Amino acid sequence: MSENKGALTPKRNPLKVLIPLLLVGGSGYGVWKYFVNQPQPPSSVVAMTGRIEGDDAVIAPKVPGRILEIRFREGDVVHAGDVIAVLDDLGAKARVDQATAAVNEAEIRRRAAEQQIAIFQEQLQQTELQTDQSRVDAEGRVRQAEADLAGAEAQLVQQEASLRIAAWDRDAYVKLAKAGAVPERQGKLAQATADTQEAVVAAARKRVESARGSLSVAKANLTNPQIRGSQSMGIRKQMLLQQTQIASAAADVVRVRAQLAEVMDSRSNLTITAPFEGTVITRTAEPGEVVQAGTAILTLVDLNRVYLRGFIPQGESGKVRVGQKARVFLDSAATKPLEAELVRIDPQATFTPENTYFRDDRVKQVVGVKLLLKAGGGFAKPGMPADGEVLVEGDTWPPVDYRK
Repeated sequence: MSENKGALTPKRNPLKVLIPLLLVGGSGYGVWKYFVNQPQPPSSVVAMTGRIEGDDAVIAPKVPGRILEIRFREGDVVHAGDVIAVLDDLGAKARVDQATAAVNEAEIRRRAAEQQIAIFQEQLQQTELQTDQSRVDAEGRVRQAEADLAGAEAQLVQQEASLRIAAWDRDAYVKLAKAGAVPERQGKLAQATADTQEAVVAAARKRVESARGSLSVAKANLTNPQIRGSQSMGIRKQMLLQQTQIASAAADVVRVRAQLAEVMDSRSNLTITAPFEGTVITRTAEPGEVVQAGTAILTLVDLNRVYLRGFIPQGESGKVRVGQKARVFLDSAATKPLEAELVRIDPQATFTPENTYFRDDRVKQVVGVKLLLKAGGGFAKPGMPADGEVLVEGDTWPPVDYRK
């Protein structure tokens, strides 16, 4: 009976005890290996960890408009000078035509003023040389002054009619703009047109007054006993006035040419080109959207100029300087370094970044540095974690066997 009871007693399986012990031991070794027994870099280098970063640029239009097309998406490579986007400004062509017409009109006025001054010079010469014909010349000037006055008055009537139309348009479009029936810009344009026409009418009235004055002078010369002197004086006054008009016309030419150049420049800004070669990392607009000046369309980053942003202990900051050799290791190729150069050292130390895992390390001060990759080959991309080393002693890199 006792032998049977002994046979029924279960035997302990040693594997049930051994396996948990092996798991605990293996985990402890892994923790020790990863956190405690980290391979130490040689003394000739200063090591760091960080992330690959790149300087990006936001591509935005200089002028507002509706997007007709965007030719690139995220991940596309853009070359310097490539057309990135095209905007459609319906009023651009009209503004160019208007500015061109203003330039032509100003040129005509300037040439006419120059031609008129030549006529006055000839008249003055004839007056001084032909004393006997002074009265005849005076009568001719009277007729000319009368014709000028008639022309100026006719021009005034025409400009006043144009002013009435412009005033009616202004009142109508301002009301429509306030009611939201037309764009506010159209109302302001009508207001500006009316204001301009008022200035034109005022100038026409002054020309009428000037023409009347010229007519009075010409008539007075008919009865002046000193015909020659009076006529010569009147012509010289007209020449001075004409020279003033020439200067004014020349200033108008300069002004309207500047306006035309501004309009042309604004129109050229409707085509947005890439300032440098890079890769599109974000696209924040689509065709059909109306964007304002400065609104981001794309963001570019030059993957050929990426760098490792890392931190070194403050105690080792005295070993590094800008221009030293450096190398960067990506996680995908831990033993294949990429050539780099130390290009920046932060002027002030900071506390360790928050993503440090140990509390004691988070209270240590570090110095931020940048290692510019000389040939990333497109493998190093912003956001990737990486390790870096700066060669602080000698000219030869130590082997990378310790990283295995």
